[in-house]
Amino acid sequence: MTERHLHIVSFDVPWPANYGGVIDVYYKAKALHDIGVRVHLHCFEYGRARAVELGQVCETVHFYERHTGKHQLLNSLPYVVVSRRSDELVDRLLEDDHPIIFEGLHSCYHLGDPRLASRKRYVRTHNVEHDYYEGLANAERGTFKRTYFVNEARKLKKFEPVLSEADGIFTISPNDQRYFSQHYRNVKQIPAFHSNDRVDVPSGLGDFCFYHGALGVPENDQAALYLVREVFKGLPIPLVIAGSGASSELKSAVAKSNNVKLREHLGTEEITALVKAAQVNVLPTFQSTGIKLKLLLCLFAGRHVVCNSPMVKDTGLEDLCHVHDDPDRMRLSIQACMAQHCDGAMIEKRTAIMEQRFSNKRNAEAILRVVR
Repeated sequence: MTERHLHIVSFDVPWPANYGGVIDVYYKAKALHDIGVRVHLHCFEYGRARAVELGQVCETVHFYERHTGKHQLLNSLPYVVVSRRSDELVDRLLEDDHPIIFEGLHSCYHLGDPRLASRKRYVRTHNVEHDYYEGLANAERGTFKRTYFVNEARKLKKFEPVLSEADGIFTISPNDQRYFSQHYRNVKQIPAFHSNDRVDVPSGLGDFCFYHGALGVPENDQAALYLVREVFKGLPIPLVIAGSGASSELKSAVAKSNNVKLREHLGTEEITALVKAAQVNVLPTFQSTGIKLKLLLCLFAGRHVVCNSPMVKDTGLEDLCHVHDDPDRMRLSIQACMAQHCDGAMIEKRTAIMEQRFSNKRNAEAILRVVR
């Protein structure tokens, strides 16, 4: 049997797999490995340690320094792109003729490199990036960061046509599929890869609600503030918020609340345990691009999910959640869910949808059929 090899160029070191983007990268590499693909992983360093664990699912692993610094902000290219350039990476890719997947627009500095013109090149999109950065700008309260996000959104939109150099694009959500298929060729939706093998809804009742996210990201901090101030204020139900990088504004709001606790610096296993223990996972967002990996975790491993419409927009998962955009209706839904067991019909419906659409093995095989 002919050996199959594949390069993956990642925007970050994908271990530990503890936030949205790297969860997709790591579990994609693992799923490909599990069906016999020899994965050659290339990681740009972004403040995370060089993880030896990656060697368990990858044939080779290489690390590259990011070219950071404020002077890069003056470049006409997006900072997140120009800081991920490496001749060492290109030299290594030229050692063979294996196909290449670039993870996200962030990793696409060399997508149009003439030295790689004869290669099969694919891009895994994680968001419509200029929309995502515009959302970050809207959520950001600091002037410098807001200006940065606005400028980065503009540069990302201008840079995006480099995707026409790709032989194919793998989108992560139906909404993104519609956008990219209108502008580029050979676009195929491959749902997000994740840590769950099967739906496993806990029995019994929990006694608290849970929200988790990287709180250093403005949209997540904004969502947590919304819960504290608009949804759980005066509600006789405990809420646990987990995540690192909380703003002083969020910490102050939590300190003034008598039913909200903030837990920082938790590991992946601790987050998953809280998802399982909670009676309701509450997931508002004000960003509808891409798909939120936290939603998949909660639907695979948690009890009830209460969210707003941007969290599930065009995901096909709307019927598995209690969806409310009005905070008062969200409060009523949470109160009702606190006394409700997850019945067999609900679990059966969730299992049918999640295990069919979000099978890592099936989706890895779909990638392999394209990159042959």
